[in-house]
Amino acid sequence: MQHESHLFASPSSAFPTRRSFLRRAGNGFGILALADLLGQQGLLAAEADDRALNPLAPRPPNFPAKAKSVIWLFMNGGPSHVDTWDYKPELEKQDGKELKGFDKATGFFVDQVGPLMKSPFSWKQHGQSGTWASEIFPNIAKHVDDMAFIHSCFTETNNHSPALFQINTGMSRMGFPCVGAWTTYGLGTENQNLPAFVAMYDTLGRGLPKGSAQNWGSGFLPGVYQGTALNAQGAAIDNLIRPATMNDPEQRRQLDLLKRLSQHYQQEHEQEAELSARVSSFELAYRMQMTAPEALDVSKEPEAIQKLYGLDNPKCAHVAKQMLTARRLVERGVRFVQIYSGGMENERSWDGHIDIAGNHRQFAGETDVPIGGLLTDLKQRGLLDSTLVIWGGEFGRLPLSQKTKDTKLAGRDHNPHAFTTWFAGGGVKGGVHYGETDEIGHKAAVNRVSINDLHATILALLGLDHTKLTYKYNGRNFRLTDVAGEVVKRIIA
Repeated sequence: MQHESHLFASPSSAFPTRRSFLRRAGNGFGILALADLLGQQGLLAAEADDRALNPLAPRPPNFPAKAKSVIWLFMNGGPSHVDTWDYKPELEKQDGKELKGFDKATGFFVDQVGPLMKSPFSWKQHGQSGTWASEIFPNIAKHVDDMAFIHSCFTETNNHSPALFQINTGMSRMGFPCVGAWTTYGLGTENQNLPAFVAMYDTLGRGLPKGSAQNWGSGFLPGVYQGTALNAQGAAIDNLIRPATMNDPEQRRQLDLLKRLSQHYQQEHEQEAELSARVSSFELAYRMQMTAPEALDVSKEPEAIQKLYGLDNPKCAHVAKQMLTARRLVERGVRFVQIYSGGMENERSWDGHIDIAGNHRQFAGETDVPIGGLLTDLKQRGLLDSTLVIWGGEFGRLPLSQKTKDTKLAGRDHNPHAFTTWFAGGGVKGGVHYGETDEIGHKAAVNRVSINDLHATILALLGLDHTKLTYKYNGRNFRLTDVAGEVVKRIIA
């Protein structure tokens, strides 16, 4: 009897034995379970909004947003609240008197503490809200009915650098992501051909703010989220124009080769996360060559608009250009713009230690017309509703005078216990005032607002829950507001 021959397929190279097949299949079932767990926590690449493919792709907020973009007007150096927006008639009554029980370590110069000093400026009420404003802001004061004032802000340090880090990053030490970086990490940006986050600093040679570029840095977040600082002099962005010896196809081939080499390298060095951010920055720079020159060219604006911002006024033209640039950027989908008024050193910023009247009159003169023009222009274009404008500094100033060698001049020292911040547009209630300082403006006394609270409120207006916007670093989840922060709901429309 003949036996039938049976033909068997050769073993697969992937599964040379039955035992190998079962082992591989078993691992596969485990991966399915792991994928489900990761998906529930939003940790899969698809659930993470394809950040690996495009870290700046637009992402939906946690809840409906009031604002789409932010313009933060930073009065670097610490503007005096009692000489700008926090009117204190009692301080005028007590002018020249000693403040009993005052802690001389409150300010920075403990041996130069003088008596109480009234504001050197006159005050007037403005708008239907009857908001008091110092005489140094005649143009901004026209917009008080669109502004929400928080008079009870306070911080934890009386020194510029740590105070700047805290107001920008939530921490008084360096190495943490700033608000703009957290915002772009959470929301991405609508315009992929321009930076998501732009910073502008003093253009008159007075230097960067103390702490320099770390004020707009990304900290431990990927480098793609840090701010792009526009140069103070010359071309706003270096190397924006392609060399004449290279055409577009050649440059494109170079970038493609660089991307392939970088991807190959990173497959073997996964821990070097900054490489992908660097490649993304090269790609963004390439796209910016086509779009940024037009976006940054304020000369294309009508003459009436240029005059509205004060470009025709030598006293404020440098700030006017920055304000108009900011409007052009948010109009084109840039998410976050921060503008610094004043440089690094005392008296070259809002740091009026020696002559508070001369110092604040100068810097208000540089910013009043441009900021007023910005608010007017945003409103007439319908952009104020979707753009949150913020004004403030890193701390306030004491209601006392600071003793100086020149007895004819009077300054004020730093005050971490109280300062004023105002918001405009972006879903805030206009003409409202939240919180109060004591009767002389020394300390925040009613409804005190911390830096964490300010940050939580900014994120809330952008549709972000500050407790959910986190990034895992060094084994723990970090957030902008650390473990604190309450949204100031009473200023939100």
